[in-house]
Amino acid sequence: MTKEKAAVKAIYFSLLSNAALALIKGITGFLGNSYALIADAIESTTDVFSSFLVLIGLRYASRPADDNHPYGHGRAEPLLTFVVVGFLVISATVIAYESIQNIRTPHESPRAYTLIILGAIILWKEISYRIVLRRSRETGSSSLKADAWHHRSDAITSVAAFIGISVALVMGEGYESADDWAALFASGFIIYNSYLIFRPALGEVMDEHRYDDRIERVREIAEEVDGIITTEKCYIRKTGMKYHIDLHAIVDADISVKEGHKLAHDLKDALQADMPDTEHVLIHVEPFDEEVVSAVRQKEHQG
Repeated sequence: MTKEKAAVKAIYFSLLSNAALALIKGITGFLGNSYALIADAIESTTDVFSSFLVLIGLRYASRPADDNHPYGHGRAEPLLTFVVVGFLVISATVIAYESIQNIRTPHESPRAYTLIILGAIILWKEISYRIVLRRSRETGSSSLKADAWHHRSDAITSVAAFIGISVALVMGEGYESADDWAALFASGFIIYNSYLIFRPALGEVMDEHRYDDRIERVREIAEEVDGIITTEKCYIRKTGMKYHIDLHAIVDADISVKEGHKLAHDLKDALQADMPDTEHVLIHVEPFDEEVVSAVRQKEHQG
């Protein structure tokens, strides 16, 4: 199974899971008089829409390169991640507003059976988080990671709702709003997670230097290729689920242009064989210079 297919399969799982849970939470929250559970249902509903957007983004990002997009369509993925974050922020804002309104308005305590439903939801959402997060690590998908954190934030809001309802039921009269305070806390946690999702996606769009381990692996592979002495500069950027490498390879200064060209191709083949998620490799061949190589070795030693 390709990375793209694995990611799409994980998104379909999220879509079905979120749709079912949004319905269960909404009905239980309405009948059980729990706004925290209703707030949870609101978040799950936004999760359905955001998962659908992630699905569209993944399908578009997996399109092959063409004349207008020589580096492929991978940038669509982090851009869609921004939209997903927007959905999270909107849902958190709605939950916070309604929580404050309910705190200011006296109401009945939630029903005890809502705790049973919440317990099952918490368990399922944590399992869902781990499934989707594992897929995001396997595929390197930032939008899939965002979707995984949707499941985790959903689990956290459910935990907050569970605690709030428990306090309201155990403490009795005067503590009915504990359920609403739990929903308010959950909204703050959602905002925090939104930032954690947004930051790496922004770094991907801005081509931030974030791949030291991969750069080190590139150098190791290069030095295993016959004729490549070492590497001087290496820049890596991520586009969707693929990586692009710009590399300076140091070779013997006395070889011909044809030999240098062949070494560059050998190195490119070695990199793509070792790291299949590497799509484009641009190699600039540098002639051996003792001072340059000494500086590279010193930098490696310091690192």
